[in-house]
Amino acid sequence: MVGCSSKSSSSASGEEGKVINVYSWNDEFRQRVEAVYPEVKETSKDGSVTKLKDGSEIHWIINPNQDGVYQQKLDEALEKQDSASADDKVDIFLSETDYVSKYTSKEANVAMPLKDLGINPKKDLADQYDFTKQTASDESGVQRGSTWQTCPGVLIYRRDIAKAVFGTDDPTAVGEKVKDWDTMKATAQELLDKGYYTFASYADTFRLYGNSISKPWVEDGSTTVRVDPQIMNWVKDSKEWLDAGYFNKTVKGQWTDDWNKAMGSQSKVFSFLFPAWGIDFTLKSNWDGADGDWAVTNPPQEYNWGGSYIHGAEGTDNPKHVKAIIKALTADKDNLLKISKEYQDFTNTKSGMEAAANDDSFKSDFLGGENAYSYYAPVAEKLKLHHCHHMTKVVLS
Repeated sequence: MVGCSSKSSSSASGEEGKVINVYSWNDEFRQRVEAVYPEVKETSKDGSVTKLKDGSEIHWIINPNQDGVYQQKLDEALEKQDSASADDKVDIFLSETDYVSKYTSKEANVAMPLKDLGINPKKDLADQYDFTKQTASDESGVQRGSTWQTCPGVLIYRRDIAKAVFGTDDPTAVGEKVKDWDTMKATAQELLDKGYYTFASYADTFRLYGNSISKPWVEDGSTTVRVDPQIMNWVKDSKEWLDAGYFNKTVKGQWTDDWNKAMGSQSKVFSFLFPAWGIDFTLKSNWDGADGDWAVTNPPQEYNWGGSYIHGAEGTDNPKHVKAIIKALTADKDNLLKISKEYQDFTNTKSGMEAAANDDSFKSDFLGGENAYSYYAPVAEKLKLHHCHHMTKVVLS
């Protein structure tokens, strides 16, 4: 846990530093900055330094998320923020939805309120999805971060299996077969009768239940882990589905070799539950068949999976640069639409994503010409604040 800080926010006036230190766990944020931030001049071949047109440099400090390494390194740097030299201070850092509250906490005081950077959330971020703004706010409702992406999830399924079992691969027709859990259970039996699994693993459905919990796993100030009734429902339903044969019993959890292979053309798994990044980075990389063999439709329950939040660090000597980068990446509709086009992110612009849902230029070759945004957008509109505590990853690991 980040310790309590006594430092005050940097003034938005005065001379800026020459080095902007950005902490992240991969190069995803750098790529998007390069794509839309107009002040970018060039990036070094190794990707560690991006030069800006005004002569300043963005230094990318990358540490892996695995085993908590990223948070450990970031916490160590934030604890030294007061005594660090100007060129060594943390200026921008990223967090994930699962532990964002650790860094937006008012007590921790390590992420600057956006208003202290000169960003007005109500005005400048009016087109963002409300749940993302709430997720990035502290206990008093003060927003301390912003994100370029939202991660509404859909159900993605094999067209060939749909045709074999249902006689159609039409997303609307298949959507009726998976529209809620009761309907999906009946559909799972249809699939099993023809020799197919509905999902690869019991872990595939967890996010849908976990997103609908009523309270955090761990309340602030408590050391007791609270198990929400929805989690117990997931345990009960998962056992029922596993015993019935709707999951592949040989696939243990996610992010394993068996789970990856379940996405291959020889697999008997009908569907997966993914947001945009899951389809683009996970499913596509594991699929060994042709484009057009998958399609998306509505999930049995709305859910969100993922999200990267950008924070200005308290004590930064580059508040003007921090403000400009956050606004360029999260408040500019044209920039966000460009990110969606180039990286297939479902971005944080309500009007932009509504337009994308009806824009043929957003159709996907991988999905056989289907526009997945027409399914992402309705899910995103219904998403509410995900009750997450920074201990969530520890509880679930």
